[in-house]
Amino acid sequence: MSDISNTHKDVLAKLTAASKRAAQSALPTLVAVSKVQPDARIKDMLAAGQRVYGENRVQEAQRRWGETFANHRDDLTLHLIGPLQTNKAAEAVALFDVIETVDREKLLKALVKAAEAHGSMPRLYVQVNTGAEPQKSGVLPDELPAFLTLMRDTYKLEPEGLMCIPPADEAASPHFWLLSNLAKANDVAKLSMGMSGDYETAIEMGATSVRVGSALFGAREY
Repeated sequence: MSDISNTHKDVLAKLTAASKRAAQSALPTLVAVSKVQPDARIKDMLAAGQRVYGENRVQEAQRRWGETFANHRDDLTLHLIGPLQTNKAAEAVALFDVIETVDREKLLKALVKAAEAHGSMPRLYVQVNTGAEPQKSGVLPDELPAFLTLMRDTYKLEPEGLMCIPPADEAASPHFWLLSNLAKANDVAKLSMGMSGDYETAIEMGATSVRVGSALFGAREY
């Protein structure tokens, strides 16, 4: 418990300091990335007071938050931060409060259908492939305005924010700068960017939420 509690306090302190340097009016949201973490670490993080979690896979999240820690679910905010297959849209809509990886029209259709059946729609972020990496999900920057117009006009969905995962072998700050400018140009309010190694930089460049895993929990045990 003490290790998790201390790392949680340390990350929050760094997050707060970065927010002050950026003169942000509100603290960015700390999304604790809980994918493949053992239940003992999740239990300790809950005890430390962390209430916002990010998951990469629908099935793993269902087991964790629908079964093992189901008694905590009503007190938490869950973000889906991994790619979403359309055949998992209904399950994702039922479980998550925020879906950060909207990236194609087929998924928009599936989410609308799932939300109509479920009775509510999670808050949505559009994932932007800022590095134009062929192996990575996300809307290309040049195609973002058209995608947002489609999302807003055809599907009547207003994105809460934009999300990006910079290329692992490049400096992150140019990608954060690009995402921030895309958000301003397209009237999108929030930015999900920054992970364990660069969340302070992301906050200084306008992130309203950061997705932090190993800096909070320690190294993952695959």
